[in-house]
Parts: sequence; structure tokens; C-alpha cells
Amino acid sequence: MNLNDLKRSAQHNGKSFVNPAALQPQGIGVLPKIISQMLFDKQQPSTPQKPIPVNKITPERLANLPENETIIFKLGHSSLLLWIENEFWLIDPVFSERASPFTFIGPKRFHPTPIDIDALPDIKGVILSHNHYDHLDEASIKQLIGKTELFIAPLGVGATLVQWGVDSNRIREFDWYDSLQIGNISLTATPSQHFSGRGLSDRNQSLWASWVIASSQHKIFFSGDSGYFDGFKQIGEKYGPFDISFIESGAYNTLWPDVHMMPDETVKAFIDLNGGVLVPIHNSTFDLSVHAWYHPLEQVLKYAQDQDVSLLVPQMGSEINLNSLPKLELWWQKLM
Repeated sequence: MNLNDLKRSAQHNGKSFVNPAALQPQGIGVLPKIISQMLFDKQQPSTPQKPIPVNKITPERLANLPENETIIFKLGHSSLLLWIENEFWLIDPVFSERASPFTFIGPKRFHPTPIDIDALPDIKGVILSHNHYDHLDEASIKQLIGKTELFIAPLGVGATLVQWGVDSNRIREFDWYDSLQIGNISLTATPSQHFSGRGLSDRNQSLWASWVIASSQHKIFFSGDSGYFDGFKQIGEKYGPFDISFIESGAYNTLWPDVHMMPDETVKAFIDLNGGVLVPIHNSTFDLSVHAWYHPLEQVLKYAQDQDVSLLVPQMGSEINLNSLPKLELWWQKLM
């Protein structure tokens, strides 16, 4: 898709993609505060002092999943593996050791992935929320090309995928509210309040999105990255109710309140969405802010209990079967 096509989007102002509401300025002026916090004000432990439990996902385990059921595995951070309508899908797959443009520096993962890409079965589609390094991983995409039929992405992300070797015929780019029916699955890109960019010169040159994934049996919401905004209520009214909602809770900071939610806002967004069961994502894999690594889970638990919200926090590699939901396990408290 060329620049003129991107500019036709209602989310594009002729120079870049924009959010519906103006955000708090995040220019160079806030950088000294961020550096100071990272150096002197990080809550400890910022990384786990004991190994995070990981349930290994084997090819045999995947080959024996029950037909006609919806099963979701948390792989780490915001990466999910879905078994839906008897096909496998990936969301925001990041298998690399670091969420960084470099292999030797940058946020390093706390735990191994539950499965390697080589061990994955054929993938019907990879769904991407935006182009930040902790969601769009070049090494993972390149490894997935040979076993993935489709790549689903917001406007402008396709150009990066093509640069990495993905055939343009296998890419589907979405503006907000675009929908596509693939077999028995309907995919809809929905708004989020965030930004994009992988370097100094491409700020907001591609779109960011949340996703509604609907099958013949279930509706799933995936937030991608977002600050809290009234769009969650609009999404809930238009596409809800949902059976399960994967909503970010992690990497938040009072210095960037508009682009990442605080834990109480995660629960508020879930209620707005009529989200079914809440699964907090964007945590427990990379150190991306100044909070203790377990703080997102403890805080979401507190606010979910206050609001009588159904909560699940699966261990890495454990499965969520939407036809027989597991019980909430407070696994992280054993590591605090």
C-alpha cells in the first residue's frame, strides 16, 4: 500500500497517523525524567529472582488438541497462540531473546518461550497490533514466513513485512473497523490509543490497532497496546459482549499515561468492553518500565476483585480452553 493510500485513512492527517484525541506531549523534554527514573527510581525486583514457570508446548500436545474448540496459549508478553476453528493463529509473536533492534542490548526476556518456532505447526495467520519491537519481531517473522499463510496487520505495517521477505499477496492491511472473513473466522481491526515507530524517522507512519476475533462459537478481544480511552466502550457496544479479553497491563508509567494503561484502567477498559473474562497481557516477560515485575498482576488482581471481574492469569504455555475455563492460579505470588 503506497503513501497516497495510507493518507485516505480517516486516521491519517496527511503527515502521519493520529489518535482521535490529542495526547499528552511526549517530546524530548520528558527524556531526562525517564532516564532518571530508570536509573534511580526502579521498584525492585524489576526482574524475577526465581524462574518463571513455563509449561512446555510440544508438537504432540498441539497435534492432539480437540477439534471444534477454542484454545489459547500465552507464550509471553503479548504473544498468543490460538487454536480456533481447527486452525492455528499467532498474535504479536515475539520469540527473540530481546525486544530490541539489537541482539546484544535491550530488554531481555525473563523466561524461555514455551515452544520454538521450528516446532510450531502450520499457521493460518499471524495477527499484528503495531510495529514496536516488543510486538513485531523481525527474526520471528522471518522464521514464520515458511509456515504461515497470511499476515494480518494495521495500515503501513505491510511495507516492513515485505522488506523482511513476506510476499505482498499474503499480507492483509486493515484500517480501523475494517473486517475480513476467513473461513469461519471474522477479523476486525478496532481502535487503540497508542503510537508507532521503530526508529527516529518513522514515528506514526504506520497504524496501531486492537483486534476483534470472532468464530462460530466465541468472540475474543485483543487490546494490543493502548492507553485508556472511550473507544473501549464503543468497541464493546459495537462488537461485544466478548467471551474473553486480552488487555494490556504492564510497562505503565505516570510519564506516559496516554499510551499504556494503569492497572485500574485495565479493569475499567474490560468493564467497558463487556469483556467476559480478563487476561492481562504485556507483562512478566520484559522489563519495560520502573514497576516491579509482578506489580501489574498484583494490581490487576486487586482491582478485579474490587469490581467482581472474572480474571485469569495463565502460566506461560498453559492453555485456556474457552469451553472449560481453568481456575485462577496466583502463580506469581510464589516468586515475589
